[in-house]
Amino acid sequence: MPIDKIIWKKTRVYFVAVGLFSALVNLLYVAPTLYMLQIYDRVVPTRGLQTLLFLTLALLFALATLALLDRVRSRLLVRAGVKLDLLIAPILLDATFGRPDFPGARQALRDFDALRATLSGPATIALFDAPWIPIYVITCFLVHPWIGALAIMGCILLPLTAFATERATRGKLEQAQWAANSSYAGQESMLGAADTIRALGMRRALVARQLGQREAMIATQTEAALSAGRFLTISKFIRLALQSLALGLGALLAVDNLISAGAIFAASFLIARALQPIEQLTATWRALIQARQQYGSIRALLATAPGTAVKTALPAPVGAIAVDALTIMNEERSGAVLQNISFAIAPGEVIAIVGPSGAGKSTLARVIAGALLPDRGTVRFDGADAQDWDPDRLAQHIGYLPQDSTLLAGSISENIARFATQFSDDKVALDRAVVAAAMKVGADALIRRFSNGYDHQLKLGGSGLSAGQAQRIALARAVFGNPAILILDEPNAHLDSEGDAALIATLGASKAERKTIFIISHKPGILPVVDKILVMRDGRMEMFGPRDEVLAKIAPPRMHRVSAASVAKGAS
Repeated sequence: MPIDKIIWKKTRVYFVAVGLFSALVNLLYVAPTLYMLQIYDRVVPTRGLQTLLFLTLALLFALATLALLDRVRSRLLVRAGVKLDLLIAPILLDATFGRPDFPGARQALRDFDALRATLSGPATIALFDAPWIPIYVITCFLVHPWIGALAIMGCILLPLTAFATERATRGKLEQAQWAANSSYAGQESMLGAADTIRALGMRRALVARQLGQREAMIATQTEAALSAGRFLTISKFIRLALQSLALGLGALLAVDNLISAGAIFAASFLIARALQPIEQLTATWRALIQARQQYGSIRALLATAPGTAVKTALPAPVGAIAVDALTIMNEERSGAVLQNISFAIAPGEVIAIVGPSGAGKSTLARVIAGALLPDRGTVRFDGADAQDWDPDRLAQHIGYLPQDSTLLAGSISENIARFATQFSDDKVALDRAVVAAAMKVGADALIRRFSNGYDHQLKLGGSGLSAGQAQRIALARAVFGNPAILILDEPNAHLDSEGDAALIATLGASKAERKTIFIISHKPGILPVVDKILVMRDGRMEMFGPRDEVLAKIAPPRMHRVSAASVAKGAS
């Protein structure tokens, strides 16, 4: 369902109530006008002090009611913002994880918070007050047509000023928003690499670079703010001038006995009230424009994110995988990272993906694992398109080890369990599965040596571990839950001899259990367990077939002898 329909369906009761209270508030704003008319037309000429007392009491009651209603509608807008957060934030977070490559995905939640603040703030109240402008203009005409004409003039001049403001600042505000997003994203990226930056002596250079980006952002924001401020000054002058002119025009009409003395001040108040929503909209125009941009960005992200519809639960895959005409475009959409990849493997086969750096091996692994959506082509598990599976349900049957481990803040146990602790009711069974996964990859003794063992807390990014330790824990996470498919990207890149031996044992045990395994590695130690080899080059599949046949074509004679000896040793 589109975001606008979700917003209206779930929060319309709040906005309908705000509209109702806005009607009552604007009706009560007439009370000071009536009070002035009665004071100058009845109390002063007749010296009616008792009438003055009752009029004052009535005015105070009306103003107290007005203040209370205004408070209630403000609270309703705040409640609507809370409701929006409960509705949209989960969808938005899910969408950002589903499409992290989408422009603005990292900024999406920040954009939503700013949009929610605008919907709950004075700009929205001004929008609800705006429909009552004609009522005040009509009231001005009832006082005298010339007073109404003056109100009409103000209602034309102020929107024209607001329109000019929007035209003058639209492009500048968009540039400022883009510059701000780029600056924040760059700073977050640099903070994530702070250790490397300090070690390589890049701190001052990158601080200067970041300040340069901020200067560009501040310059654009300042230019937009100055343009908006110029028009805001003009609109304020117009409103104050019209209020004063209303007094002068009222005095002129009163001299000619066309209106009463009380109508002089009533006319000024009515015109001020008629123009107040327009002035508020002009003052909050920048926030409204940014809210529109943020809304468009959020809609675009949600439109391209994977669907959230409940899909038919398919049986657990046994490991048959078919890739058909798979194509992945680069970020600039100017070329293909993977181009027309097609192959099929049977359950229980072990596939080694090899090729030079930049050949597309890791990208292929990410697509098969579901970490990256294909631009064209399909990946099928047991004959079913990956898009027909519920992503989380399918992920339970896939063990994926990325090249950089990617551990998260939390305990080692939580990381291995893929944070299933958030939903599991049986902690004992979950802990058993965590320990079993660690023992399967030979990481149990390693983990027990940490302070607090499995409950050892990792920092953001899983920092605090060596690369080898992180890789072994990530391997335990991959085999957690006994998945039918394992996708291992350079699983022994950071392992010592002990970890390497544990990996080979894990691969052998998984093959004996008829697991389907994809493995990317440059080390020949994995060859004994490999059934087929897929050779990648420049984003294309150059060769695919049984291990010995492919090795005979790509490896030198010496490698043939080494691999044959390794196979014989593994068989013994």
